[in-house]
Amino acid sequence: MTYRMPPEWAPHERTWMAWPGPNPTFTDDEELAGARAAWACVARAVRRFEPVTMVHGPGHGDSARELLGPDVELVERELDDAWMRDIGPTFVHDEKGRLAAVDWVFNGWGGQDWARWEHDAKIARQVADLAGVPVLGSPLVNEGGAIHVDGEGTVLLTDTVQLGAGRNPGWTREQVEAEIHAKLGTTKAIWLPRGLAGDYGRYGTQGHVDIVAAFARPGVVVAHHQPDPAHPDHEVTREIVGLLKSATDARGRRLEVVEVPAPTVLEADGHWVDYSYINHYLCNGGVVLCGFDDPRDEQAAGIFRRLFPERTVTLVDARTVFAGGGGIHCITQQQPRTKVR
Repeated sequence: MTYRMPPEWAPHERTWMAWPGPNPTFTDDEELAGARAAWACVARAVRRFEPVTMVHGPGHGDSARELLGPDVELVERELDDAWMRDIGPTFVHDEKGRLAAVDWVFNGWGGQDWARWEHDAKIARQVADLAGVPVLGSPLVNEGGAIHVDGEGTVLLTDTVQLGAGRNPGWTREQVEAEIHAKLGTTKAIWLPRGLAGDYGRYGTQGHVDIVAAFARPGVVVAHHQPDPAHPDHEVTREIVGLLKSATDARGRRLEVVEVPAPTVLEADGHWVDYSYINHYLCNGGVVLCGFDDPRDEQAAGIFRRLFPERTVTLVDARTVFAGGGGIHCITQQQPRTKVR
C-alpha cells in the first residue's frame, strides 16, 4: 500500500486545533488568557471557511466554549501543550483515496528541557481515532511543522530538525528521506540548512520549515526574506532563497520563489523575532495570514491575494502565538477530504 500527503490547498474535511492550558509555555494566568484569546481568533477565522474541532484538556471546556462560541466542535483529551500541527497526525491518502494518519514520534521538539509530552505524544492517534481513520506508525521523530509538500512528490525539510541530535541521533539523511518518502508518497526532498534565528530560542522548534518556506502550488514556493542587514536572518534568508532558486522539484521543474518581506520589527523582549508571513494556513476558500500590526502586513496580504486570487485572505494578529514559539500554521492541522475512487 502506498500513501500520499495531499497539499494544503487540497479540499479539507475540517481543521484540528488544541486549546491552551497551564504549562511551561504559558507561565501565568495573564499569558494563558492571552494565548486563549489568540487561539480563539484563529479558530474563528478558520471556521468561516470550514469546520473546526478543538481538543481541550479536562476542565477547560468552559473556557474554550466561552471564547470560541457555538460553532466550533469541542472534544476532551489530556494535553500538555497546544501546537496541533506538531502533536497531531499528518493525514495522507492511500491508493484508493481513503484517509489514513501518520503518527510520527513526538518528543517535545527534540527533548527540550522545558517541554512536556507525556500526553501530547498520544494525541496523533487519538485524533486519528476521532476522525475514524487508520494509523500509520513511524519511528521517525518529526513534527507537522517540519515538513511541507507540493502534492506532486516534493517535500521541504531542514537539516537542524530531522537530522538534529535531539530528534534522530544516528539517522542518515538517506534514512530520513526513505521514511519521509514512504509515509508521504514523496520522491524528492529539498533540504534547507536551518530555520530562522529566533526559532532557536527557548521556545523555538530548532528550525521548522513552515516558518521559512512553503509551497503555494506545484513549482512555486513562498520564502521568508529579511531585508534588514541588522537582523541575523538577513544572511540566513539570503542563503535559503538562493538554495531554493537553484533547486528543482520531483518533476524536474526549477522552483519559482516568491519572496515575502519580514515585518519591520526586529526584536521583542530583547530577542530577535522570527515573525514570518510564511506561517500561514490555507483552508477551504481562505488564507489565514499572520498579522503583526506592522506596515508590511498589507504588503504580505497583497502577495497572498495575488497567489491565491480565488481565496479570501484574512489577517489575524499572531504576535501572542509567536511569543509562545510558533504561528498560525503551527496551531492548525488540516484533515483532507476523503477521495475514494
